[in-house]
Amino acid sequence: MYALAFGIGTKNRNDEWLEVFFPRPTFHPNQTLVDAVTAATGYSGGNTDIELNTDQLRTLADTIGDERQKSIVAQLASSSSPVVLTIIESDQALQSTPETYLKLHLLSHRCVLPNEQNLEGIYPLLPNVAWTEQGAVDLNEIEEMQFKARLAGRVLEVSAVDKFPKMTNYVIPSGTRIAHSARVRLGAYVGAGTTVMHEGFINFNAGALGPNMIEGRVSQGVTVSGGTDLGGSASTAGTLSGGGNIVISIGKDCLISANAGTGIPLGDRCTIEAGLYITPGTVVQILDEDRNMLKLVKARELAGQSELLFLRNSQNGVVECRTNRSAIELNSTLHSNN
Repeated sequence: MYALAFGIGTKNRNDEWLEVFFPRPTFHPNQTLVDAVTAATGYSGGNTDIELNTDQLRTLADTIGDERQKSIVAQLASSSSPVVLTIIESDQALQSTPETYLKLHLLSHRCVLPNEQNLEGIYPLLPNVAWTEQGAVDLNEIEEMQFKARLAGRVLEVSAVDKFPKMTNYVIPSGTRIAHSARVRLGAYVGAGTTVMHEGFINFNAGALGPNMIEGRVSQGVTVSGGTDLGGSASTAGTLSGGGNIVISIGKDCLISANAGTGIPLGDRCTIEAGLYITPGTVVQILDEDRNMLKLVKARELAGQSELLFLRNSQNGVVECRTNRSAIELNSTLHSNN
């Protein structure tokens, strides 16, 4: 079995799920846990969501042997909010909002890496909601809540109107620093030792494997390997931001300098100078160690190679590629994040 989790969530007045919080999802659960769940709920296979009542939760609390899940279920038995058991037997296209939230949790809990699971169909299954200090609110119900708050002398704070919530309202990965929580979405993979500064951004199904310094944008589908520094306002072309179907990855110990970016995958120990954006079609002049021109290529021909230094010649504006002799090294004290 792929994954199993007990969650507590929010529904609108039409009994439709808006969001689900899974406190301790189980990736590849053991057969003993699966058997206990099957006996208590009548689960008969496949990917499914089972809304649980109090009696089922109490039965599960008595029969589950897994102490972590037993504790969760026992507490959920007293919940006034809807409780759901989501089971993903196999990694297929998404079918429901709870299943979608579970797969996003698995990413942020570091159970899977970006691009390792099937997220087909994600957008229609994530309702666009108002995110408030009282949780997720259906957009058709938000005006009434705002009015009631005003009548009570309060202002209902709406921090965002979006399909994706802040990761830190659901998962806080160990060993990380996140300066502005709204800039990391649920479904981001944030590895140990990673620091995300105020202007840094990590989208869903994207990740910094850690340790990393993230001051720029890690777009959907992009993976940044350990030791790499993404400078201020630097960017990466994801599948939703100009990268098409090309999956962008950045290797170890790279530096994408301030206001720079890449639309091609990079190997290890690569550097792009400040302000230079490398697209697949960028014409690049290859230089040898003595800075003699060897040939002209499109940047896509260099995709995935290591030890590259990209810079723009200040005299003629030509983009040059040289051997990178000085890979960066992140400050180990700065990225311990204990």
